[in-house]
Amino acid sequence: MSHDVTLTSHDPHTKLIYMANQIAKFMESKPHDEGVAGLSSHINDFWEPRMRKRLFEVLDAGGQGLRPLVIEAAASIRRPFPA
Repeated sequence: MSHDVTLTSHDPHTKLIYMANQIAKFMESKPHDEGVAGLSSHINDFWEPRMRKRLFEVLDAGGQGLRPLVIEAAASIRRPFPA
């Protein structure tokens, strides 16, 4: 399964998946636990609730297209409410 997302896709989540994967690619250069923490911290600090809501839509649907580090970091990402 490829984690690269084609930006020409008409899926409304495509750009968001691309952005999450770009952060993950950078964080994968760090020790694993530091990368997971850094990815979740970045998303919590810089992504507005609407973006996090859409990320959880992708995650709740199985995480198709997301790098494994994004999926692992999801446990530490604040889910916007109402869920």
